Amino acid sequence: MPGDDTTGAHGQGRRALVLVENLSVPFDRRVWQECTTLRDAGWTVDVICPRGTKRDTEPEAVIDGVRIHRYPLRAATGGPAGYLREYGTALWHTARLARRIGPVDVVHACNPPDLLFLPALWLKRRGARFVFDQHDLVPELYLSRFDRGADLLYRGVCALERLTYRAADVVLATNESYRDTALRRGGLRPEDVFVVRSAPDTERFQPVPPEPELKRGKPHLLCYLGVMGPQDGVDYALRALAKLRDELGRTDWHAVFVGGGDTFDAMVELSRRLGLAEQVQFTGRVPDADLVRYLSTADVCLSPDPRNPLNDVSTMNKVLEYMVMGRPIVSFDLREARVSAGDAAVYAAADDEAEFARLVARLMDDPEKRAWMGKLGQERINGPLAWRNSQRSLLAAYAAAVGGRAPVSAGGRGRAGRRPRR
Repeated sequence: MPGDDTTGAHGQGRRALVLVENLSVPFDRRVWQECTTLRDAGWTVDVICPRGTKRDTEPEAVIDGVRIHRYPLRAATGGPAGYLREYGTALWHTARLARRIGPVDVVHACNPPDLLFLPALWLKRRGARFVFDQHDLVPELYLSRFDRGADLLYRGVCALERLTYRAADVVLATNESYRDTALRRGGLRPEDVFVVRSAPDTERFQPVPPEPELKRGKPHLLCYLGVMGPQDGVDYALRALAKLRDELGRTDWHAVFVGGGDTFDAMVELSRRLGLAEQVQFTGRVPDADLVRYLSTADVCLSPDPRNPLNDVSTMNKVLEYMVMGRPIVSFDLREARVSAGDAAVYAAADDEAEFARLVARLMDDPEKRAWMGKLGQERINGPLAWRNSQRSLLAAYAAAVGGRAPVSAGGRGRAGRRPRR
């Protein structure tokens, strides 16, 4: 991995501006961990992001020394026109707030969408360096949602990704698969792409004593945590649970699905149609304390993301969060799921709901294996997947971005010629 040297990463006198469109901050845990890491290294950190609906609702906030500037944004509905409205509104507010903040040394833009290179380019002309934090591969996200690889919109998202890569001075990739994509599709130099893995906040996620009442009178609790979108596989999990009951004759479980998203209502309806309404509970988004209660009580955790162009190469936050809580996992066999979980999960053949159900049943019947898998997951989170390793890589990326340039915020424009890509 490039960039173990963090010389120049110390940010005394330097300012970073983090741009986010997909989530509010600090609700976006990865972004918040990055912000606090930079703050601790001496950077002054500003964030521009949308307001949340139930939290992060204030237009301005200073939290733990990080100044956050939020704008109103309504999520897209109604197809492409809705996304155009959402992204146009976000870009207008981002540009407006960036002008108010003033000169920065680094503009750090997090996707999706791959449109934040536009305000980043404006800031680059004023002396900033551009760090592109690639949370998602948007072309693969589009294919996974719409399965239309030849249409105009798909070609458009590919073009926006290319423009973002071209504008970036440094790219942060969430795993090696994403890094390979940046090198292959983006034509970037290896020394300009840094792997900064997402990792759970081990202070936020601490197991508590299990609460048997959460099992609703059943011997076992099954738990899903995460977003409920078209590509997240909640429908696969529900059909697997129906097979667990109908084909394997297992009714000795209660399942809880924690989280929200575009398909939440559809998944509640699917659960009803499958006759699972009495055994499957949907909580929506819950406070951290309730989330920890469910995970601490769960016997088996579910990661039902189907194989598609995005999921196979993406690191799933829920897998990492299950691991930090010491829970065994059933997953479909995806490349990056194996990289993250290793033997802390068992793997069903991609999209095979019947095998997924059989593996759930097998773990329910083997408490010793569950305990071993949970312990192994915690060891991985506190070892090779620990956030401290990502912190070093993040600071090395910032050191590479600013090099020996004088701080822009200290009065100089800090301009220097861009390094050639090849």
